[in-house]
Amino acid sequence: MSTPDEENVEHESLERARARVSEAGRHQSNAAVMFHTALGDRLGIGVTDWKILGLLEENGPLTAGELVRLCGLAPASVTGVADRLERRGYVRRRKDERDGRRVLVELGPDLPGDVQRLFAGFLRRLDGLLERYDARELEAFADLLEEVARIQTESAAELTEEGEQGAGARR
Repeated sequence: MSTPDEENVEHESLERARARVSEAGRHQSNAAVMFHTALGDRLGIGVTDWKILGLLEENGPLTAGELVRLCGLAPASVTGVADRLERRGYVRRRKDERDGRRVLVELGPDLPGDVQRLFAGFLRRLDGLLERYDARELEAFADLLEEVARIQTESAAELTEEGEQGAGARR
């Protein structure tokens, strides 16, 4: 059984750790946005367009509705991204072979081949960092990152929905 002083020290330690994780998350988020902005700049596209390409690379061909659910953006925004990327040849639209009513967005033939090269320095440094941790710690990090991504996607959808409702009220 712990004493009130020990419980207070533990509570303060937990609060400091939570604050540190929160602050580190803000730093990581800022760094990620800047990194992906730089990558998008190299391809001549915006960061949102770049991230939609990432979702297609990760998931394969998707409908616009599926992209909306994955990223939390408004349907019109996703359509605009797909239009821009299609004009550059980075994606193409095609009918779903199993359901001709559905249109899939997939990576196109003109996506520069050196995209992987653009990631090489980051991935090399990341591998070096991950070597410092054991499997249990890496599993905990992965859980945290997956949940943060889920929360951010839900929050983006909420912001989008609130913005659409506010726009409708202003009309």
